[in-house]
Amino acid sequence: MSDTTATLNRKIGTAGDLQSVVRTMKAVAASSISQYESAVRALDDYDRTVQLGLLACLREMAPPLAPTPARRGDAGPLIAVVFGSDQGLVGQFNEVMADFVVQTLDGLQARKTVWSVGERVRSRLAETELAPAKDFVLPGSIGAISALVGQILTAIETLREKGEIAQVVLFHNRPHAGAIYSPATQRLLPLDDVWRSERLAMNWPTRNLPEVMNDGAGTLLAFVREYLFVSIFRACAESLASENASRLAAMQRAEKNIDELLDDLNRSFHRLRQSGIDEELFDVIAGFEAMSGA
Repeated sequence: MSDTTATLNRKIGTAGDLQSVVRTMKAVAASSISQYESAVRALDDYDRTVQLGLLACLREMAPPLAPTPARRGDAGPLIAVVFGSDQGLVGQFNEVMADFVVQTLDGLQARKTVWSVGERVRSRLAETELAPAKDFVLPGSIGAISALVGQILTAIETLREKGEIAQVVLFHNRPHAGAIYSPATQRLLPLDDVWRSERLAMNWPTRNLPEVMNDGAGTLLAFVREYLFVSIFRACAESLASENASRLAAMQRAEKNIDELLDDLNRSFHRLRQSGIDEELFDVIAGFEAMSGA
């Protein structure tokens, strides 16, 4: 059935309203990206300080911090903390993350448990063999990330005290300039010989060697707590920045499609309107000629 001018006019109005919504979401996404990326940059210096503090403490420790021998076969219970999104309109953001988690964990010989952060990624993982056993609410602002990190650390410590956890791995999307984002992973626990060697491989930035005062073990534990906090905080902030970058790209594509649709609708509307005007003119001319011939 062909459209009428009234129908086309309603479609143009609806497309215009949708265009306004898309532009608003673009502005919100762009603002959020800047917010979360600034938070990640702000963590760099603090993270550097924590890493140097760990280096100073580990250098003075004898024997090494809780050396863990390499295991073969089953490496013990593994917790995978997966960051996704709560909202849609983010393209393949959650699908890419879910596939990455499945592929990464597939080859690991461990009893795997997944914790999801975000409703959308939870539903994606539920369709796989790695259905989440625990889920967390994704924070909607920078200020709410600290509370989430506290919840995750509390849950980890509870299982660790019961001996029900041996490894913790973080999965999140990381923003990039060239590409919108890419999936990334970080081993958070255990703090074994591999972790210790990575810290000790760092170079001290000055010629003055550090010295740990008073309780070295207590200082080390304090730095370890900060290391865990910063690692989870950064993963969440980078995931949120990636989510909004993906949403911004999706809104840009939607805006382009809406602009093209509006152009087509406007052309159709003007063509149909002009056709109606031509028909009315022909009717007037035909009537005039009929009256003149009479």
